[in-house]
Amino acid sequence: MSRQALMRLAHFSLAVLLVAFGFAASATEIPLSERKSGYEFMGPQSRAMQDDDTANPGMLSVFDGEALWNAKTGATNQSCAGCHGDATQSMKGAAARYPAFNASRGRPLDLEGQINLCRADRQQASPFAYESRELLALTAYVARQSRGMPIEPTIDARTQPFLDAGRAIFDLRQGQLNLSCAQCHDDQWGQRLAGTVIPQGHPTGYPQYRLEWQSLGSLQRRLRNCLVGMRAEPYAVGAPEYVDLTLFLMWRARGMKFEAPAVRP
Repeated sequence: MSRQALMRLAHFSLAVLLVAFGFAASATEIPLSERKSGYEFMGPQSRAMQDDDTANPGMLSVFDGEALWNAKTGATNQSCAGCHGDATQSMKGAAARYPAFNASRGRPLDLEGQINLCRADRQQASPFAYESRELLALTAYVARQSRGMPIEPTIDARTQPFLDAGRAIFDLRQGQLNLSCAQCHDDQWGQRLAGTVIPQGHPTGYPQYRLEWQSLGSLQRRLRNCLVGMRAEPYAVGAPEYVDLTLFLMWRARGMKFEAPAVRP
């Protein structure tokens, strides 16, 4: 059977399963006491891979990111360390607070966006491309410093409109399957879809190494995958809608422990 035929069969099977599940028109938000990381839905081998830094393939990118942190670059010949010092101290908890409001942009930026802004403004260097090895590595290195810390994005008068926009995207039924994020991850978590357990959709470990990808990837990549699976049109790479949705997802995961770089199936 050709790859296209297999994809058509998978999409058809997904549609049938969604009908069989009887997805409700509106979803019910998961109580804080019932939230679970995707880690809890994995088997023991995948958990062991994440837990052991010598076996976690995402740590290879963390080591690359450490080199980038200390490398001088751009017209200013400045390194990240030149401004921020030792990342193990200065970046502790930073990733668990992003997306964060940036006054110069008038909106929240995710961690990747903040890194690229620093490169452009402080180092006078070209921003990294989204999903590039360099951006993923530097993001993973910064994110690693927040492992085990609670996720606590700042929600105030400046960020509330963007949180609301992200919630609207999460609840929006879209694509040929007329499906929302909430209908899967709020209403049907723990069920199986095409043999795979549906998680609650908490972004506790990005960037993360997915065995499906055989590489490290960002939350934006995962969100694009979901939109394609819903047969919806993905937003452009780096679009503000992804940041708004990320802000809502981080708020939805508030208080949960940060795991980056996580491992997932």
